[in-house]
Amino acid sequence: MSGPQIVLIGPMGVGKTTVGELLADRLGTAFRDTDADIVAAQGREIADIFVDEGEPYFRELEREAVRVAVQEHTGVLALGGGAILDESTRALLGAHPVVYLSMDVEEAVKRTGLNQARPLLAVNPRKQWRELMDARRHLYAEVARAVVATDNRTPEEVAQAVLDALELKEA
Repeated sequence: MSGPQIVLIGPMGVGKTTVGELLADRLGTAFRDTDADIVAAQGREIADIFVDEGEPYFRELEREAVRVAVQEHTGVLALGGGAILDESTRALLGAHPVVYLSMDVEEAVKRTGLNQARPLLAVNPRKQWRELMDARRHLYAEVARAVVATDNRTPEEVAQAVLDALELKEA
């Protein structure tokens, strides 16, 4: 099967990029992040796209970025937190080794705080994070082959848990 060796999904701030880079290094492969792809293609930050064009426009960019990355990339791929909201994206992910990195709300608040680069958490982060997760948790679980909790774990421990969950060996 072609496509990514591992696809990481989960909420903003869970550590998909950090863990993804560690996994790519351990597997001797490349790392790719669809949010970074969008920023590079648009020449502006995601928060700016949300403000200037709105969430529906961003989600369209995201859907296309995920489609292209899944088709082209053979290493470790991290998706933006909301990528799984799109039904066609969830269908596309069905054939791939998807790992849902999870965390509880207290950990999320510690990690994301009041970060202005997180447009969906701008007003009341704790409440908004809970609402986002209520809407998304079942979608993450639906497409995931494995769920790895990140709470109270170092990125290295999370990366090892992902490798163990998918029964992958380091390069």
